[in-house]
Amino acid sequence: MKGDPAITVDGMSRRYSSGKDAFYAVRDLNLSVNEGQLFGLLGTNGAGKTSSLEVIQGLSRATEGTVRVLGMDPVRERRDLRPSLGIMLQKGGLPQDLTARESLSMWAGTCSNSLPVDEVLERVGMRDRGDIRVKFLSGGEARRLDLACAIIGQPLVLFLDEPTTGLDPESRRNTWQLIADLKASGVTIMLTTHYLDEAESLCDQLAIMHRGSVVRRGTVAEVVADHPAQIKVNRPSLALPTLPGADIHTEGDSVVITTATVQETLTELLVWAQRNNVTLSGLDARAASLETVFLSIADQFDQQVKFEGASV
Repeated sequence: MKGDPAITVDGMSRRYSSGKDAFYAVRDLNLSVNEGQLFGLLGTNGAGKTSSLEVIQGLSRATEGTVRVLGMDPVRERRDLRPSLGIMLQKGGLPQDLTARESLSMWAGTCSNSLPVDEVLERVGMRDRGDIRVKFLSGGEARRLDLACAIIGQPLVLFLDEPTTGLDPESRRNTWQLIADLKASGVTIMLTTHYLDEAESLCDQLAIMHRGSVVRRGTVAEVVADHPAQIKVNRPSLALPTLPGADIHTEGDSVVITTATVQETLTELLVWAQRNNVTLSGLDARAASLETVFLSIADQFDQQVKFEGASV
């Protein structure tokens, strides 16, 4: 039934090595992705996104916890589950001397319900590049061919690991539309990306990982809801007044105001400027966004690493 969980992850951890050399790439991960939903997994480099995907896809075993995809264990029941999965890895590894069409035909031969090769090449914008050998494709073309391999088997669940890396802006937008069309057709999609505009545009739900754990989750609106907005202005001739509920600090020649109530704070600032005949040059007011949340998490990570390094 549409809306039921297609992917469930309960207390999943992925540990590399053991003993004193043990390293947890993922620790106690809990996720639920409903059928027909597009779920984004975000995070800084080394946050654990790819390790999480590998376990969920069944490419490696969880050290602890359980994973179910369409109700099946992706490792123990892989033979039954595999025809329903489409997987696009960060690097495809297709034979370099085959043409794009030959590579896709070979891949289609491993699928039980494949689409026509030329139809899929058309969908990824590769119809006129079908006779080019893989080794002569550009990086962006190779990514589009990887995507073609992932969707040719008409998967019920699709995993996309950095699908638009290396694509030009037009190809990125075309890929976004293809992904949106797949979701509209009922395909469940799990996506990792470093492009925050991509996540904002496509994802129904998302989780931001930090050092192997999820630190934010929900819709884009929910993730940014408790994050402050920012107002920046060139340092005026008079010191700014106290603005209730706002934090004011300087950055070089600018004054930066962070506030959870941007409209009220901005109104007070403008009224003060008018009453005191102050020109607010360089005024820039921005509501919280996925980018500001992500950057704040990355900054917290940097500060924590510096603190831990200083404590050693």
